Amino acid sequence: MRNDLIIFHLPPNGGTTSPTLPMKFKLISSLFTCLAFTVLHAAPQRPPNLIVILADDLGWGELGCFGQQLIQTPRLDRMAAEGMRFTQFYSGATVCAPSRSVLMTGLHQGRTRIRGNSTNPTKLALHSGDLTVAEFLKSAGYRNGVFGKWGLGESGPAASGLPLRKGFETFFGYLNHYHAHNHFPDHLWRNEERLPLPNRARAVGDFGGSVTDDPVLFADDLITDEVLKFIGRHQHEPFFVYWSPVLPHANNERTTTQGNGAQVPDFGPYAGRDWPEQDKGHAAMITRLDSYVGRLIDHLRLLGLDQNTIVLFSSDNGPHNESKHNLARFRPAGPFTGTKRSLTEGGIRVPTIAWGPGLVPAGVTSGHAAYLGDWFATAAELAGAKAPEGLNSVSFAAAMQGRPADQAAHDFLYWEFNERGFSQAVLYKGHWKFIRTTHPTRSVRLHDLENDPSEAKNVAAEHADIVASIEAYLTTARRDDPAWPATTRID
Repeated sequence: MRNDLIIFHLPPNGGTTSPTLPMKFKLISSLFTCLAFTVLHAAPQRPPNLIVILADDLGWGELGCFGQQLIQTPRLDRMAAEGMRFTQFYSGATVCAPSRSVLMTGLHQGRTRIRGNSTNPTKLALHSGDLTVAEFLKSAGYRNGVFGKWGLGESGPAASGLPLRKGFETFFGYLNHYHAHNHFPDHLWRNEERLPLPNRARAVGDFGGSVTDDPVLFADDLITDEVLKFIGRHQHEPFFVYWSPVLPHANNERTTTQGNGAQVPDFGPYAGRDWPEQDKGHAAMITRLDSYVGRLIDHLRLLGLDQNTIVLFSSDNGPHNESKHNLARFRPAGPFTGTKRSLTEGGIRVPTIAWGPGLVPAGVTSGHAAYLGDWFATAAELAGAKAPEGLNSVSFAAAMQGRPADQAAHDFLYWEFNERGFSQAVLYKGHWKFIRTTHPTRSVRLHDLENDPSEAKNVAAEHADIVASIEAYLTTARRDDPAWPATTRID
């Protein structure tokens, strides 16, 4: 429907419009018409579309733009060249479920609902009172879709955390972490309906894991298609896409039964390498993930959305070795120590890229210390809304937009690990790294990351004042939760 304002000029005798009106009346008429057209057609500034891509178990050093030499990631490397690399960006936790809970709630691991991995689905479910960034953005006018691995609620007793009950209107992927181990599953979920697939999976273990010996459809191929369809459907309105591919996570059950958890449709450019199949498969997973990101960027450009969309690429935690591939070959943690399930930098520092032509400066590297929990406040600022009170979230929009002088910083960042004896980690002032553990014995470590990024030297004894400041913070950092008792807490 056209909104043009048409003005008729009636002559004094009430007849039809005269084509011979004096010139000044014609000019006035044209002026009012133009002004009316401008007012009626002017639209308010549309907030940017927001996309988070969260890789699964991808290490800091597994992308070419972060120093990888053997695994090919040309599209992510180009994304970094056209955008910004964050070199000190952290996951929400060192394992999957709590890291995703931190991302969704903007609360660190001592405050968020889900604080560890578990075989009990009710412990891995968000509650109705847990505000997610999707619920917040929905109230700000965004259309929200989540694709891939959810892991924060499923049917049955854990249904309070289902995606469609936590602010998303569309979901396609896996609900259960163990189900997501299999890249060739016999079903996926569309919203809250089970969608059968032609893969014939057989159950392994008691928690939903499986293996597929005659694979047909690779789940992340299907999931990528759904992401692009959602964007196409909602291209004319603000949208938030949370895309959580299951690459390069291993199929742990396949590793247990067959010795190789890196099951992919093909080995791609690594087929001719003189490597074990586990190494070929792991590298192929990352290169396949890279191609998905390239498809997304191409799709945004095709639809003309690239100039008003911000894409954040990151990982849920550090690299794994659950495919039994050769860590020494790939050096997935880069210069850092540790892997998934470690609170050292290798377990929680993750490769992160922000991209958005015209919104994010190109070819820039930021050393701002941030973590996944900061996405909530960042998304709120980008959407033009005020973030809720009480979050452990500091917007990094200023850093991402090339305004480092305006960027606020955390005094403290917090992590914990519950599965192998209770342990805690704190980043203080961006470079003091503190780890306190009771497994296997009580220990306190402090590292100066500016001079010791590999955390080789414990300087706790030389900096008792820093240790005291961090330990004082720890007395209030964690809120007790009966589902996640710190049974081996250090008092």
